Amino acid sequence: MIPLRETAAGVSFSVRVQPRASRTAIAGVMGDALKVAVAAPPVEGKANEALIRFFAELLEVPRSAVGIVSGESSRNKVVQVDGVSAEFIRGRLRV
Repeated sequence: MIPLRETAAGVSFSVRVQPRASRTAIAGVMGDALKVAVAAPPVEGKANEALIRFFAELLEVPRSAVGIVSGESSRNKVVQVDGVSAEFIRGRLRV
């Protein structure tokens, strides 16, 4: 179970990204982070955009509600989803 940090704005959690995968999907848990395989390459922000789009669709929230708080140029990122609770995230991610 990954730790979720609930704030006044929403929920943030750690993500470990694996770019250039065969498909975009949750690949498991790695330490305290959710491991996500992303089909996009890590150039010109394409992997970051694919990660944001993936979480927006999975959680059924607008893309503007999902953001990368830290680690934009790293495989280790912190993602924040605004306007939701930790319970909602746990139910959707099943982690």
